Amino acid sequence: MPGGREYNPRGGSVPELDSGATAWILTSAALVLLMTPGLALFYGGMTRSKSVLNMMMMSFGAIGLVSLLWVFYGYSIAFGEDIGGITGDLSFVGLRGMLESGTEGGIPDLLFAGFQLMFAVITVALISGAIADRAKFGPWLLFAGLWATLVYFPVAHWVWGGGWIGELGVLDFAGGTAVHINAGAAALALALVLGRRVGWPKDKFKPHNLPMVLLGAALLWFGWFGFNAGSAGAADGAAAVSLINTQVATAAAVLGWIVVEWLRDGKPTTLGAASGAIAGLVGITPACAFLEPLGAIALGLIAGAVCALAVGLKYKLKYDDSLDVVAVHMVGGIIGSLLIGFLAIEVLAGEGNAGLLYGGGIKLLGLQTIGVVAVLAYSFVVAYIIGFAIEKTIGFRLSPEAEVEGIDNAEHAESAYEFSSTGGGGGGAFAAAGLTPSAKPKSEPTEAVSEKVAG
Repeated sequence: MPGGREYNPRGGSVPELDSGATAWILTSAALVLLMTPGLALFYGGMTRSKSVLNMMMMSFGAIGLVSLLWVFYGYSIAFGEDIGGITGDLSFVGLRGMLESGTEGGIPDLLFAGFQLMFAVITVALISGAIADRAKFGPWLLFAGLWATLVYFPVAHWVWGGGWIGELGVLDFAGGTAVHINAGAAALALALVLGRRVGWPKDKFKPHNLPMVLLGAALLWFGWFGFNAGSAGAADGAAAVSLINTQVATAAAVLGWIVVEWLRDGKPTTLGAASGAIAGLVGITPACAFLEPLGAIALGLIAGAVCALAVGLKYKLKYDDSLDVVAVHMVGGIIGSLLIGFLAIEVLAGEGNAGLLYGGGIKLLGLQTIGVVAVLAYSFVVAYIIGFAIEKTIGFRLSPEAEVEGIDNAEHAESAYEFSSTGGGGGGAFAAAGLTPSAKPKSEPTEAVSEKVAG
C-alpha cells in the first residue's frame, strides 16, 4: 500500500482474507473517489460563472478516462514486476490474472488495484485547476491520457511499486511526491504552455460561488481520511495515527492561512479557510503516519502559512496558475515531504528514520530532497513537452473570443445558470419584465420593481 505495508501480488504465501482490512479499504476507496467530485465543486466554485461547467467536466473527464487506462495497462505499469526500478512489466494488462479472490496483506488483489485507481484519477484531475478558463476540453483529455501514461503510472511505480525512489528509502506514505508534487509540477508546465488568461492579472477573476468552494473543500477533507488512513492497508494503529494527524494538521493549516490573510489584508476570508484546509491536507499526506500529533500540528501551521504566501509568486513571476495548484499542491507537497526529514519519529517511520529534530541525522532529509527534485523535474519536463506538442498540433488553448464569451458555451453549448422566461425560479419573472436580477436600477425602489414584474 502507499507508504504502508509492502504490496506484491506475486508474493510468496498468501494470507487469509482479513475482513476488517477489506471493509476498511473498500470504504477508503469510495472516500477517495468522492474526492474528485469534491474537487470539481472546489475548482468550479473558484472559477467565473461562465467557466464552471468546463472546470467540473475536466474532473469528471479524468474519472472516465483514467479509470479505463488503469485497467488497460496503468495498474500493470505501476505495480507490475519491477523492470530496472523504472516501470512495472505488463503482466497485469486488463487486470488479467487478478480475477480470483487471492489476497496480499489480507485484502483481495482487485481491491488494492481499485484503491490505487482512485489515486490515479484525482492526481490527473488536480492539474486542471491551473488552466481554468482557457483550455479546450478535447485536448485536455488527450493531455490527461498521455500524462497519466508517461508520468503518473511510472512515478507511482518509482514511489510505491518497487521502483527506485522507494528502494532508495524515500518516505511517502500517501502521495506527497507521487500525487501532489507530481500534479503541481505538471500544472506549472501547462500554465506556462497555455499562457495567461485574457485580462490577467489586471482583472481579478473572483470566485463566482464561495459556498460551492466550501462544499468542495468539505468533501475533500472528508474523503482525505480514506486517502491517508486508507493507505495503511488495514484498520490498524498506522491508520489511527494517520487519521488524527490528518485532522490536526488540516485544522492548523486553516488557522495558518487565515492568520497570514488577516495580517496581510486585514480580513480573514472563506476562500482562505478553504484553501488553507487543502494546503494542510496536501502537506500532511506524505507524512501522516510518520509524525506524532504535535509534529503534525507544526507541519500544518507551516504548510498553511507558506502556501498562503506562495500564492503571490504567480504575480511576481508572471505565470497564470488560475486556481493556485502550484502554490497549494506543489509547494504543499514539497513542504510535507521535506518536513519528514525534520519531524519523523523512529518508532513510526522505521529504524534509522528519525528526523533531525528527533535525534536523527541529515540522511533522511537528503533522501526526501532527492525524491522531491526527481519527481518535480520529471513531471514538469514531460508535461511541458506533451502540452507544447498538443498546442502546436491540434491546439490546446481556446480562442480569445471564445474565452471572453465563456468557455462553457464554446466547449459544451451549456451554461450553469439560466435567467430566462423558460427557466425556473425568479429569473423568468425578471426576464418577462425586461429585467435581469443584476439589472435592477439601484435608484429604483423595490416596490417599483415588484409592480413592473407583476404588471
